[in-house]
Amino acid sequence: MIDARHYSTTETLRNGLEVCVRAIRPDDWDRVVEAFHKLDPESIYTRFFSFKKLSDNDRKTFCETDFDHRVTLIVTLIVDGREIAIASAVYVRSGEGVAEVAFTVEEDYHRLGIARRLLSHLGRIAVDAGIPTFVAEVLPQNMAMLKVFSACGWPVTTKTEDGTVHVTISLPSTPAG
Repeated sequence: MIDARHYSTTETLRNGLEVCVRAIRPDDWDRVVEAFHKLDPESIYTRFFSFKKLSDNDRKTFCETDFDHRVTLIVTLIVDGREIAIASAVYVRSGEGVAEVAFTVEEDYHRLGIARRLLSHLGRIAVDAGIPTFVAEVLPQNMAMLKVFSACGWPVTTKTEDGTVHVTISLPSTPAG
């Protein structure tokens, strides 16, 4: 079994940068806030479908995850001796065998394969937890995220309705290595 609560692995990005993909911890809130404040308003809107500010409720939801109903991973790197967050991904169980996924990647780190790697890690954790399907709601203009889903290597279906692309991903029946 995968211990999602203590999940941690090192990845090397396309540009050679080494990052840590790991489970969120309660002490990550300051890193999350710092990363959120670096996001362009367009990225915030694309992720949350509104221009959002962080609240105390977000702190509880984001950093105090239970790793059963909700799994949150962050991507960090060391800059000037400090660990900073540059991306996050979450899945939340939304029904029997289904979890909704969402991703945020800081703009300076776009096009390095971070979202694809996060999807792969979340998929591995979900399959191990008995979740065979991911769903996502994506704005049609978020072509980068739609490309991540279409290129993930798993069966993907999309349906556009009410100005949103509804994505369904069928996960493999066994976790990848």
